[in-house]
Amino acid sequence: MDNGQDTHELEAAVARLQAVRTRIVRASGEAGRDPATVQLLAVSKTFGPAAVRALAAAGQGAFGENYVQEALEKQRALADLPLVWHFIGPIQSNKTRPIVENFAWAHSVDRLKVAERLSAQRPPGLPRLHVCLEVNVSGEASKGGVAPAELPALADAVARLPALRLRGLMAIPAPAADAAAQRAAFRRVRELFDALKARGHDLDTLSMGMSADLEAAILEGATIVRVGTALFGERNYGNA
Repeated sequence: MDNGQDTHELEAAVARLQAVRTRIVRASGEAGRDPATVQLLAVSKTFGPAAVRALAAAGQGAFGENYVQEALEKQRALADLPLVWHFIGPIQSNKTRPIVENFAWAHSVDRLKVAERLSAQRPPGLPRLHVCLEVNVSGEASKGGVAPAELPALADAVARLPALRLRGLMAIPAPAADAAAQRAAFRRVRELFDALKARGHDLDTLSMGMSADLEAAILEGATIVRVGTALFGERNYGNA
């Protein structure tokens, strides 16, 4: 890539990042919240190292990946950058080791078996893995996540695992037709989060909201919004 292309990529990344940050600031203001309480996680699945590097140069430091092998290749190509990597895709039992060895966060823990493997396989030289429990608030059979009724028992068990730090909840509610319906789903996640805190869990993270609904998520308390399309453009899943 020549310098002209590099400059164009950086300018485009800066513009997209600024647009998303502006949305976060506005939604935070509407919610009466400090925008600094909302972290932007750039979801870089299907986009190559060059796209991540451009967004990092624009000032973004945290990136989320859904596919283990794709993520590891990207991490190797970007090893010179001080990026924080979050795993946000479904966690298969046979993929726990590369996740705990190469990520700081796992947002999609929904089974005790997976959590136990993550804890057992976390290298001793690394700090505890930050984890969120994925909760399926919409009851969609096609999506992962623990059922709300089973969440307290899972949280209790995961909180006891020595190499994990339970930080909060993650959710991907079903698409909603309007902002009120979006907020209702995110409110349900926040209520589950509050119930776990009342149960004695020291939680601080609500990972919810994406490009299309981040405003509704922030209004209901999101502390991490996972944004891909608004930062990178439409995805080409042939690259995954």
